This record gives sequence, structure tokens and C-alpha cells, in this order.
Amino acid sequence: MKKIHYLFGLCLFTGLVSCSDDNNEPTPEPEPNELPEWYYTGGELGTAYLSTFNAFEQPTPAVENAGLFQSFKNGEQLFEKPFMTNNTGVRKGLGPVYVRNSCMHCHPGYGHGKRIAAGSFNTNEIGNGCLLVVYTPDDDNYVSWLSGMPQSHAVAPFKNPLNESMINIEWKNHTDEWGNKFPDGETYELQYPEVTMPKEAIYVANQGYQIPKDYVVKLESTIGIYGTGLLDAISDEELKVQYTKEENDGYMKNGLNTAFFKNGEWVSQYSNTAQGGDGTKYPRRYTYALSRGPLQDAAGANAIWNITNVTRSDRRFHYLDGAGTYAEYSAKDPDVQSGFDEYITQVDPNKEHPTWWNGTMEERIKAYLTAKDLPVEMSDEEYTDLMVWHRGLAVPAARNINDKEVLKGKELFEEIGCTYCHRPSWTTGTDDIRDPARFFTDNSKLPRYPNQKIWPYTDMIQHKLHMENDIRTGWCRTTPLWGRGLHQKCTGSTTSDRLHDCRARNVVEAIMWHGNTQSDARKSIEKFRELSKADRDAMVKFIDSI
Repeated sequence: MKKIHYLFGLCLFTGLVSCSDDNNEPTPEPEPNELPEWYYTGGELGTAYLSTFNAFEQPTPAVENAGLFQSFKNGEQLFEKPFMTNNTGVRKGLGPVYVRNSCMHCHPGYGHGKRIAAGSFNTNEIGNGCLLVVYTPDDDNYVSWLSGMPQSHAVAPFKNPLNESMINIEWKNHTDEWGNKFPDGETYELQYPEVTMPKEAIYVANQGYQIPKDYVVKLESTIGIYGTGLLDAISDEELKVQYTKEENDGYMKNGLNTAFFKNGEWVSQYSNTAQGGDGTKYPRRYTYALSRGPLQDAAGANAIWNITNVTRSDRRFHYLDGAGTYAEYSAKDPDVQSGFDEYITQVDPNKEHPTWWNGTMEERIKAYLTAKDLPVEMSDEEYTDLMVWHRGLAVPAARNINDKEVLKGKELFEEIGCTYCHRPSWTTGTDDIRDPARFFTDNSKLPRYPNQKIWPYTDMIQHKLHMENDIRTGWCRTTPLWGRGLHQKCTGSTTSDRLHDCRARNVVEAIMWHGNTQSDARKSIEKFRELSKADRDAMVKFIDSI
């Protein structure tokens, strides 16, 4: 079986070379027994063999092995198609307020978000995967008067929590300590986004809520979703080994984030008691902020609810701000009151929720917006299909694996220390399904990846780069590099769109944003600067090939 798998990979590799976009002469294809381990980025159970525009959309071999292909395709439709405001039919239940009406809006081509142009913050554009991050500067906490992922759309009679047309994005130029120039004279550019959001753009502020004077608004792009099932298969024990290693060797200037790990032990872990969970603790492994634990209760499982506000059996309540300000001021709004009867008749035609029908109009609206027993809009079967798809997305195999320039770049990537944070490979554990929300408890329901050597190029740990207008808190999980070289082909973007807010338009810019004197990557950047242009180009070509 393994031999057949290698031969299949070889056939596809041949096609891959013939479809290459560059003008380099193709190098001879290796024999099957010469294919390097790192070609199989997702191991035998998690790798796909396309480098075309749909490279991020492929199911893993594990999906078909488990007989889950149709479930995968059903979940794919839930990802691709927009949800509707209807209360019956397919993909129903959008709103009453929401961030986007489809997952594809944030993940064009199944990848991460694209860099957005200067101007207003337009989330109706497919590909704008950037989310607003609004927090208080004194403690780095998200503001209480907006939801954690701020919403800018609403279903009538409710009103948009934010007015996008008043939010402005400006890209500013940055000059580093080296004048944006390598010793051999080659130059590069650096840009970063600044976001302006006046109080007039905030619904509750316009309704009389006193917004605190100081708040900060920044951009964060959505993360890549392919291969996340493989990252979930890394055991908690192996994660702890990596944390312990990095804590003890003292290599990083900023050390570890002691809010999560200190003195060889977890300080903070992820758990769920709000949506049927039993409070079991798990190491954090997803999102830039490491806010989520196992994939079954992580970013995708959460986003299908809080991006669309579509309820399911384990989340029968609206995703709203933590302080309840939107519910309070919406309930008092005369425009909302005048249209509420028509709206609620569609939501609850049989009047099964007395508090939505009895009392003052203000009491009724507030009771609806804060209800914990809303009708279920996404069935358990649909949610299961979505997670089969989410966990079943394969990683594209590495490209140009026999190219001498790529192989040279691979050597240099390790020599200058990039592999310290961008750890090349992991071996997965037994991959028993773990779900903090206790929705998934059966291994047969989802594709699994036991005992696979995978090549994500990440240590799964947060570090600090000290960039201009940096990410909230400054701590950011090391981004997996696998597949990122196909971003432009798969999303149609004109730029490479790297780093947490897509500020880097190409690989060199991404690398040089690591160069602050206080950055954990400073030593590697100093070495990168001293490389010849040919060697720098080789490293870039390698990074785009993994």
C-alpha cells in the first residue's frame, strides 16, 4: 500500500512540475524511493498532491479511508455557501447580528484572508478575511461593549453594531534600522495598517452608551484552515515537551508567555463549561492569541456560530457583547421596537417562548436577545459534516523538492536558526478525538491521523517580534508555513499576504518584520541580512515550496 502511495505521489509530482508558474528548467523527477519525507507535508494520511488553484480544498486520504467523503462534501457546502435570514430551509438562521454571512468571505480559496486595500472596512468583499480587534490599551482586554469578533451587519429591524463605512484603513510605510536595505544594496519596503474607528461608528454609543475614551482598533487576518486536523493530532504531551525545551534553553529574548506556561507546567489551559463541557483542561493550540484548545471546540467550530450567529444544539444563544449593551440599547430603540413583531413572528410562529410575546416591548426584545433556549438552526448532522470537512482538509505536498536552489534554501533556513520557532516536523500521537464541549466523543465520526510525521514548520508556541503597530499583547503563535507558497494561486491575491494582518506583501518583507532588536528572531535576521542575494532568493524559494 505504501509503494502505491509513493507512485501516486510521483505521478502527481510530474504533473506539478509541468504546471509550474516559473521559467526554471524542470529538474529530473526523483525515483519513488528517493522522495524525501518533507515532500509528504501531512504524512501519508494528510497529504494531497495538487498545486493548482484548488490545492487547499482537497480531502485527506483519511477522509476516504473512514468512509466520510460524502459527509466531507456536505460540510464543504456549509463552508462555501452563504447563510440566509430565513427561518426555514437550507443554511437558515443568519443573525440577528453577524460578522459575515459565509465562511468563504473570510477564507478565499480555503486559505487565510487577503490583504485589504486602504479605505473603508468592507466585509461584503469576499476575501476580506480581516477581523477588527478592539481592546483597552491599559490591560489589552477586549472591550465589553462589542463582541470579541465585532459585528457590523444586522437583520432588520436590528441595527448594525458597527458602521463599516466610518472605519478607515491606512497603510503606512516603515523604515527599519537598516534603512530597508541589505548590505549588498538590494532594498525592500515595509508597511503596516492603522485603523481608525470613531465613536460615531458604534451603535451603542449613538444610543447613549458612554464609550470609554481610550480604545485601540487593529486588524487580524483569519488563519489558514487546511491541515488543522493534523495539528490537532499532535499529542498534549508532545506540546508540553516543546514548551519545556524552549523555557529551559533560554534562546528567546522574551521567553515564554508565562500566562500560559511557567516552571515546567501549564498556567492556563482551555476548558469549556458553558456549552455542555465538563471543564476538562487542554493545552491551547489555535488562533494567534492561543485562545482555543482542541480543534473540535476551536476556531472553526466556534466561528460557524459566532461569525453567522446561527444556533445549534450546543449553542442555543446569540453571540453578543459580554456586557449586554447591544441587547439593552436595541430593546429601547423605537425603530427596533416598531419592527419586532413582524420579526419575531417569523422566528417563533407558534409562540413557544412566552417571554418574547408578553410584557413591554422593551422586555420582549431583551428577553429574545438574551435567551438561552433559542430554536436550533443548524442540525447536529450538519455540524458534524462541517467538522468532518474542517478536520479533513489536506495539506498540499511540498513543491520543487528536487530543485537545487530550493534544497540550498532549506539548508540555509536551518543554518540561520529559522527552524527554532518554525519547527519543521512533528509526529502525531494516537489522535483520539477530544472535544471540550463534549459534542464529539466517537472516534469514528471524524477523520483521524495517528502516528503521522507531518511538516507544518511551527513550534505551536507564541513569540514576540515587536513589530510596529504590533498584534494585541505582542504575543503571536508561530504561523505554520506549509502550503503558504500557494496562497496567491488559491486566493487570487496579488500579494503574498503574510503575517497576522497581511502586512507583508512577499516573503522578504515577512522575514524583515522579524528584525526588531527585541524580537525573538533577531539573531536569525542578522544572519539573513549577511547572506548573498542568491542565498536569500534560495531561502525564499524554499519557503514558497513547503
